[in-house]
Amino acid sequence: MRKTYDTMILGCGEAGVFAGYELIRRNPGMKVLIVDQGQDIYHRSCPIVAGKVRECIDCKVCHTMCGFGGAGAFSDGKYNFTTAFGGWLTDFMPEQEVMELIDYVDEINTAHGATREVFSTETPAAQALRKKALEFDLHLLQARVKHLGTENNLRILTNLYEDLRRDITFQFNTAVTAIRQAEGGYCLETADGDQYLAKFLIAAPGRSGAEWFAQQCRQLGLPMTNNQIDIGVRVELPALIFEHITDVVYESKLIYRTKQYGDQVRTFCMNPYGHVVAENVEGIHTVNGHSYSDPKLRSENTNFALLVSNHFTEPFDEPYRYGKHIASLSNMLAGGVLVQRFGDLVRGVRSNAHRMGKSTTHPTLTAAVPGDLSLALPKRQLDDIIEMIYALDKLAPGTANYDTLLYGAEVKFYSARLKLSTHLETSLPNFFAAGDGAGITRGLAQAGASGVRAARAITQRIQGA
Repeated sequence: MRKTYDTMILGCGEAGVFAGYELIRRNPGMKVLIVDQGQDIYHRSCPIVAGKVRECIDCKVCHTMCGFGGAGAFSDGKYNFTTAFGGWLTDFMPEQEVMELIDYVDEINTAHGATREVFSTETPAAQALRKKALEFDLHLLQARVKHLGTENNLRILTNLYEDLRRDITFQFNTAVTAIRQAEGGYCLETADGDQYLAKFLIAAPGRSGAEWFAQQCRQLGLPMTNNQIDIGVRVELPALIFEHITDVVYESKLIYRTKQYGDQVRTFCMNPYGHVVAENVEGIHTVNGHSYSDPKLRSENTNFALLVSNHFTEPFDEPYRYGKHIASLSNMLAGGVLVQRFGDLVRGVRSNAHRMGKSTTHPTLTAAVPGDLSLALPKRQLDDIIEMIYALDKLAPGTANYDTLLYGAEVKFYSARLKLSTHLETSLPNFFAAGDGAGITRGLAQAGASGVRAARAITQRIQGA
């Protein structure tokens, strides 16, 4: 089968969804195709989340990572109004323009059911918390944030899908095997032998397609540069310990520079009263966290990631592969996600079922296997994490309790970054890239903003012709 469209979007995550939304809004009647290897929003169902299995069964296509809404669909929906983190769009455009795009995407979300409640680090209570953190050399980043909630996030995306499906052609369950230049535009070749052609292409493959997309870019001769990779653990402890922080700012981004190595460690993706969950990234089991808006769905624990940022220099050029290797070690040891009590880690003993049974903090990811993180994570990163936990213990006493749980490994893969113009266009004409898979964003807000930016550039080119 061979079909032609005006514009094609590769990937149906946050960037792809909002690129499609903006194209249709500004170009009524445009023939737009969005291709994704996952399912539509109604048929995305992780067997673990559905309660059918306890452990990841390695579905051919991961429902948590792929499909309409991408990896963000099953996240707890933190929407950050900032350029301080969540991506690097300010490398391509002024900060004010990035913020305008972030606000614009938020308006669309709100029109489709998102909350209007915003947590801010600019309130007197938040500023007092920021000052207290500085006493312990912890730096609280300032940002406004909305907590959409896992269940509400799905509802927002469902409403968006219903709006878009009337005007956009979606091709789900479709694995693209190659991107080619063809006939004054681009061709997407699929595993089924089909071909889709268009003059304009927006590549938004998301995190799950990042490594594949990098290979395609190399074959097309598109220059790329290494990005960082973050390696760490997910911490779970009683919600009461962080309540004085999460009640004020909800998502506290705390940065610490270790004294031993001078490395940067940060908290990430904080989930008050949340649940630790497993993810499958191209066959590698990693860990993440969710939290719900509905009090009935909450747990007694709070979880968050502690991540050590790693930047690589020449000649090494495979940070993505390095991160997958680290995560695979914990998979090898535990058959999936590994969990250890902080006290056991410090003492140098392996957590086992007997020791875990004595823990006063009960794991929300019951499928995690007790083990020894020191056999999976590099010593330097583990030393950084331990030092950070003791620093956090000064701000939130109880963080360094013996029974604090550490899940591993948590790895944030940031794709190799394409060389792009201010309009997010590659060196090939009419070929744009957006979102996490292109290595320019790492969160809902900037991913959506990047999709809108690329769509507006195409619109200007069409309407200016």
